[in-house]
Formats: sequence, structure tokens, C-alpha cells
Amino acid sequence: MKKVLILLLLLVISILIGMNYFNNTKVEKKDSKKEEIIENKIIKNSLFKFYSKESAKKVKDMSVEEKVGQLFLVRYDKTQTNKYKDYYPGGYILFAKDFENHTKESIKEELTNLQNNNKYPLILGVDEEGGFVTRVSRFKNFREERFKSPRAYYDEGGYELLEKMENEKLSLLKELGLNLNLAPVADISTNEDDFIYTRSFGKDANETSEFIKNMVEFANNNEINSCLKHFPGYGNNKDTHTGIAIDERSYESFLENDFKPFKAGIDANVPSILVSHNIINCLDSSKPASLSQNVIKELRDTLKFTGIIMTDDLAMSAVSSYVDENVAATLAINAGNDMIITSDFEKMYQEVLNAVNNNEITKETLDTAVTRIIAWKYYSKLFK
Repeated sequence: MKKVLILLLLLVISILIGMNYFNNTKVEKKDSKKEEIIENKIIKNSLFKFYSKESAKKVKDMSVEEKVGQLFLVRYDKTQTNKYKDYYPGGYILFAKDFENHTKESIKEELTNLQNNNKYPLILGVDEEGGFVTRVSRFKNFREERFKSPRAYYDEGGYELLEKMENEKLSLLKELGLNLNLAPVADISTNEDDFIYTRSFGKDANETSEFIKNMVEFANNNEINSCLKHFPGYGNNKDTHTGIAIDERSYESFLENDFKPFKAGIDANVPSILVSHNIINCLDSSKPASLSQNVIKELRDTLKFTGIIMTDDLAMSAVSSYVDENVAATLAINAGNDMIITSDFEKMYQEVLNAVNNNEITKETLDTAVTRIIAWKYYSKLFK
């Protein structure tokens, strides 16, 4: 009898162990399926589709603090980078002052050390449009003459000369350790009185669309990221660095004109698009475009863009004078932006971290953005 009881006891224990294994296996399968869903939904059918598994796995292993840091493209300040590495920034944007007292060799060394000093590879960007906006080539240590505007090269020698000069420009940026040029300007402007005219191609929607397609292809051929700006199209609006610009144009005018160059760039596989701070009344009269779900939906749903959407600098007056303090970054992420350009990193980082911890930004929203960012970095060959 005693032996029978012992055998029954062993049988019960075996059954319980088997049930526990089965349940654990179900949980593991469920978790694996959840990861697969994230991979499929966000990346598998996107521009970054070949890096879906790597990005999903990487994000799964990241802490909340690391994920939040990845959302930011930070205005570069060499004196702050040792501190900022503990916030895990997604990358930096450099301005003219960051090149002023450098040679090619010294800035390359500085940026190489910066990459090596951060846990995750950095997007390192610059606005080297040519013409009015040149952060690098204005200094003779980098080029004897600053790059002219793309329009000037085109007018002088068509696309043949433009391609030659873009190849030189992009090669220079890559040589220095930069991997993103915040260009070309996709805004349509044919009026010399417009704020954006000097930076635009200066031609109609069809010619501007052809220009944008070519510029994106030049960048892709040089294996450096380009960024279309300023969605959904600046038109004749005023400078949002200094105040709010309200756009009264109809939705049809955007469909028939302003969206066309952006769609041409998307079809040419542009990896990133920057959204302006203009208030587009026909889409959202209550928020700047950079903070508007409606505007971001136009990019995702109407234009079918699957790459990185980023804000213009959220420290600009057009934002700071229009929304309450300590909410702009949260609004931007919840609107559907993947990355935030900021000159106020620590403050906005803490704001977003608090919003995530308070579930004002959901885990799904955070993971969606970060998965795209990490996939972009794989796509850009930044992970070794």
C-alpha cells in the first residue's frame, strides 16, 4: 500500500511539473508572438524591412530610460556630451559653431570618440543645404568656397552638375563622421518675397518633385541619410523660428501642390521627413503641424511614408508660445513623431520619461517609435 501511495505521489508531481512546463511554454510562445507582431506591424513592410528582427530584439532588451533617450536628436554641445550619454540620446545635430575652430581631422576624431562613448550608435546630422544654409562648407578648413544652393548649380549646369556637387558635398559629410544631411528642402516657392524662397528650388510642383526625387537618389547612392523638409509645405508663411505661422490654404491646394515633392521623395526611398511648426488650418487649427496627429496621419496614411518622422526644433518660438510648458515633447510623440529635435534635452527627456511612467505615453507608442529608430540605425549601417 505504501508503495502504491508513493507511486501515486510521484505521478501527481510529474503531472504538475508537466503542466508547469506547458504553461511556461505557452507564455514564451505568447511573448514570442507579441515580439513578432511588433516586428511585422512596424518594420516588416517598411523601408527598413530587412532589419525587422534585429530592431525588435534590440528594443525588447532596452530599458524605458534608454528608449526615451532614443527619441531625441539633440542640439550638439561638446561640453555636455559626457553627461548626456547617460540619457542615451538618439543622436545630435551640429551647427556652424561646432565646426568653426576645427579641421577635417579634428572634427572626425571628435565625432568618432562621441560614437564610441555612447551605448547606442548615434545619428549625427547637419543642415548643409548649400547656399543660405551651410554649417560646414562656410569654413575654409573644410572647403575653399561654400557650396552654392542646389538651384544655383541646376541653373548653371542642370542635373549633371548638381549631381557632381551633391556627390562632393555628401562625401565630405561622410568623411567627417556625419550620417544625416537635413536636406533637401521640399517646399514649393516661386515668389522671391517668400521666407523660404532662397532655400527652395524656386520652381513649380512638378519641377520641384523631379528635383526632390533626384536629390534623394543622390544621397541614397552615397549611402548617407537625407531628410525632406518642411512637411506639409511652407508656402509663403513666415519664419517659425520667431513666431507662429498660420497657413490658410485649402486641403486641395496641398494635395495638388505641396504634397507632390514629398511623395516623390517617399517613392525614391527617403528615410526621414521633418515636420514644420506651421499651423495648417485645413488639417488642424489648434496645434502646430509638428504636434498634430492629423498632420502626421497625412504622412503615414495619405503619402504612405514608413520612415522616420521628426519635428523641427521644439524650442522654437512657434511652439513655446503656443503650448503650455512641459507638454510639447509629449504631444509630439503622441501625435506620431518618431524623433524630437531639441535644444532643451534634459528638460524634455524628463518630461517624456514622466509621461511614459504615468502612461500619458503608452508603451506601444514608445516602442513603435523606438523600433523605427533602431531599424533606421541598422539601415544606416551604424550597428557593428
